Amino acid sequence: MSPALSRRTVLQLAGAAALPLSSGLFDAAQAAPSGTLTIAYNVNLPSFDPTVGLSAVNPTIQSIYQSIFDTYVGQAPDLSFKPGLLTKWGWNADHTKITLELRKGATWHDGSPVTPEDVVWSLQRAADTKSGNPIQFVWSKVGNFKIDGNTITGDVLEFEPTLFKWMAFLTAFVLPKAYYEKVGAEGFEKAPVGSGPYKVDAFERNAFLRLKAHSGYWGAKPAFDTVVFKFVTDPTSRVAEIESGGSDVTFEIPYEEFDRLKAKPGLAGQTKPVSDIAMIFITDIDPMLDRNVRLAANHAIDKKAIVDRLLKGYGVPIATLEAPGYAAFDPTIKVTYDPELAKSLLAKSGFSPEKPVKFTIQTTRGFKPKDYEMIQAIVGMWRKVGIEARRRIAPGRARIWWNASAPCGVKRTRPSGSPAGRPSTNTSRMKAR
Repeated sequence: MSPALSRRTVLQLAGAAALPLSSGLFDAAQAAPSGTLTIAYNVNLPSFDPTVGLSAVNPTIQSIYQSIFDTYVGQAPDLSFKPGLLTKWGWNADHTKITLELRKGATWHDGSPVTPEDVVWSLQRAADTKSGNPIQFVWSKVGNFKIDGNTITGDVLEFEPTLFKWMAFLTAFVLPKAYYEKVGAEGFEKAPVGSGPYKVDAFERNAFLRLKAHSGYWGAKPAFDTVVFKFVTDPTSRVAEIESGGSDVTFEIPYEEFDRLKAKPGLAGQTKPVSDIAMIFITDIDPMLDRNVRLAANHAIDKKAIVDRLLKGYGVPIATLEAPGYAAFDPTIKVTYDPELAKSLLAKSGFSPEKPVKFTIQTTRGFKPKDYEMIQAIVGMWRKVGIEARRRIAPGRARIWWNASAPCGVKRTRPSGSPAGRPSTNTSRMKAR
């Protein structure tokens, strides 16, 4: 595999962590050391355990987790499911039991075999309310596992139709039972062991992570012998990493910088639509209990103008939380930009530009390219129809969708290292209300 092709492959994978159109860069002219890929990464790694805490559901970190650990079920770029550590999975005829078949020959990074006991322990741990698994509400719906060779059966305690989709999604990682019980949570953080294509070689918190190829990996041979993640949270510094040749790949950079850098000799840039959907969500407090206000806020936003002017064309307007290619995508759902309709809806509830409805919108600033600027633009559009929104910046790039104190907030929803999206919503049809 040529260096350029290798970087392009990794770029496409890393690009899943970018905005509506992902943008990444690689330097094909300044060759990195043989077999080494260096990535200027936009977030830090808080924890190595991919199954507990908020880091387990942080979308951007999933690409690191999937490099070190294996999921129960894999997923291809075309959204189809494929074998992971499990080669077969399914229900019995009346959906009262599940059957899982463990892959033969998979090994942990310490050389020990991956066993059915590891799978059962991982599922039971994830189902435990004390484990801290954010998706415990899914994993707790199966139990009473039995092992026969490499076959695992379990009882369905509560039917969850998307169970196997979740097995390719957030927190769906198999961990080594014997090793974890030996070293404990603290020891696992110091020396994590997985079964994925790369194993941890060195780690300095808030600085870098160096991975080495796992020679015993059951799947295709990793493209690089060594992968280095430099944690570079400042976008200007990530641009400097690329220009100086300090890193081969980066993403989540300002759009203006992307256009500038891709025109430079020796640098190549790539954009590709990904289902990283920016949304404004509402809480169930006034004035968002008023349907007219909710609809007016929606119809007053000119998404195309935001994409064209702020995002430099690097985005795609969308009317639902499901992108094309998802099972739940419904092209018939349309939310038009219609400021006059917005005004008339607000008028029905007694509001106007002279007597606006007022609320606070909470947002991030610098977490994503142009995130704050987009909210500024939206607040301006709202003002014209009779909505006065006060902006509040979430401290420390907080995950503001956990904060219900503001009537309105910004959230990003997308596949977390997996293109499935949230399985429970990905497989259902959504209607605008």
